[in-house]
Amino acid sequence: MAPSKLRDLPEGADLLTGPEEEAETSDHDGHKHGLTTLTIGAIGVVYGDIGTSPLYALREALRPVAGHGLLRADVFGVLSLLIWSLTLVVTVKYVIYLLRADNRGEGGVLALYTLSRLAIGRRSLAVLGLGIAGASLFLGDAVITPAISVLSAVEGLGVLAPSLEEFVLPITIAILVGLFMVQRHGTHAISAAFGPIMGVWFITLGLIGARHIVGDPEVLLAFNPLYGIDFIFRHGVVAFIVLGAVFLAVTGAEALYADLGHFGRAPIRIAWLGLVFPGLVLNYLGQGAMVLSDPSTVSDPFFLMVPHWALPILVGMATVATVIAAQAVITGAYSMVRAAIALGLLPRMSIVHTSERQSGQIYVPVVNWLLLGGVLFFVLSFRSSEALASCYGIAVTGAMIVDTTLGVIYSVRGWKYPLWLLLPGVAPFFLLEGTFLMSNLTKVPEGGYVPLILSFTFALIMWTWWRGTQLVLARESKEKVDMDGFAHSIADSATVKRVEGTAFFLTSDPSAVPQALLHNLKHNRVLHEKNVILTVETMRIPVAPEDERVEFTPMDDHFSRLRLRFGFMETPNLSRALGLARRHGLKFDVMSTSFFLGRRKIIMGSRAGFARILDRLYISIGRFAADPSEFYHLPRDRVVELGSRITV
Repeated sequence: MAPSKLRDLPEGADLLTGPEEEAETSDHDGHKHGLTTLTIGAIGVVYGDIGTSPLYALREALRPVAGHGLLRADVFGVLSLLIWSLTLVVTVKYVIYLLRADNRGEGGVLALYTLSRLAIGRRSLAVLGLGIAGASLFLGDAVITPAISVLSAVEGLGVLAPSLEEFVLPITIAILVGLFMVQRHGTHAISAAFGPIMGVWFITLGLIGARHIVGDPEVLLAFNPLYGIDFIFRHGVVAFIVLGAVFLAVTGAEALYADLGHFGRAPIRIAWLGLVFPGLVLNYLGQGAMVLSDPSTVSDPFFLMVPHWALPILVGMATVATVIAAQAVITGAYSMVRAAIALGLLPRMSIVHTSERQSGQIYVPVVNWLLLGGVLFFVLSFRSSEALASCYGIAVTGAMIVDTTLGVIYSVRGWKYPLWLLLPGVAPFFLLEGTFLMSNLTKVPEGGYVPLILSFTFALIMWTWWRGTQLVLARESKEKVDMDGFAHSIADSATVKRVEGTAFFLTSDPSAVPQALLHNLKHNRVLHEKNVILTVETMRIPVAPEDERVEFTPMDDHFSRLRLRFGFMETPNLSRALGLARRHGLKFDVMSTSFFLGRRKIIMGSRAGFARILDRLYISIGRFAADPSEFYHLPRDRVVELGSRITV
């Protein structure tokens, strides 16, 4: 399969789907940055979420079995489950296997969806459903992660001094509000320090863990998986509940796959195997050793690992680490939404670039404020990381199962692995993640229903938008007028007045006459001397190759076609992109140029039942779409919008 030749209009393309300024890939190119620099960057951005799990994962996992006294075998069993979950889910599945499934260097569930879609070679509603489910579950998780991460760190103040407990919520809220407020200014300068800070964090995790391991080296027996298996068989239903808490240790694993395009495969693997994984394992083992020596520390094993004089330092470091983790999730949500827009799963939204050097540094105002509202709701509703843990993990588990399923589809159809050979290898992951999902579903009555409702809402919006757009495109295709025949018939028409200048008519179907052109001709009875039928394609690869970016085709003296192609990880900027077209023969004067946009008004049809509800929801969602001239960065004083009515 040759990715550079794969292009396809998105299944949910609207009027235009996707151009953008040229992606600045040099900042993410492993050949132009040293491996060390990229590895340090990966430590800060990729592993922020999973790196803060020690604050609460072991505490929540031991809680169900700590009521009647902790047995040594119980601690070994829980530690064994933690270690082998990290080994199998993160190391084997993501670091070793799924990082190989990259779409032009990009990873994540939507990249894996496009790979699977292209490998199949046709539209598949099942694969589309998996892509929507994965993206929705990721966004559902993105609302919870900042809340539980920052809250769990600030709760260290209560360990430092019980009198400070009343300030935990106000400080948490202040940190979160401040974090979301600075997003519009960009995080490039701050993110440069993420890597070194998180590097120190993981070293600290390892050192304070090793300090307690020395006091009870027998805890290293937890590396034996038989302790975990024995724990499950001995505790039955309780072990099932414990597994839901054990899964907290691997939340954030999907992020290392989603951030593949930012750092590359090698830096992510080196960071995990060389620092992150050892630091996490040492810390969990150290917490276990401390709990064995003093069972009373099970109430908060992480912060009680250090002497009281060092506690303020650890609380400060934990707070900074959780802010970094929250920042990584917020940035991931922006990128996910941008990709979903380009793939036709969401309506246009205003996207602001906060860095002139990095195309990945973006800010999506609507997403930012929705996330802040959701995060504050979780903090104020649950009020503690212990309570939040009851609803954390369900969305992440579902997203991981989607990754595994899409990985199997792509392995069979893209890599051509025989299914009979693949199934024995992936069956343990389906079993493990399925068990994690079922154990997390026991949290539904305690608050787990919230991320499920959030994820379902996001999925419903994406499906409704894709379905509605397909109906609109189908209706337009029935009414289209052939562009070549139209150009030939009007070439020598004496009834049409020609005016100087160039007109760009934006359309998703270059073979049909744009509705804006027909309306302009019908009502104004004029045509410009030069008319360019402009189509913007979103390719099913992250960044369009330069040699395929522009395609200019003259039709006659008055009409020509211009096709601009962009990857789904790029954001529209037509003003800049048109400059590239000059090199391909397009001539126009900006001051005598007009951009004609077709503004569609969707009208309810005669369908009844659930289909009518979806139609009404589609129309409602469309009202929140960003103005096309703003979304595509067109010069405001050069844009003309002409409306049409379409019944769905």
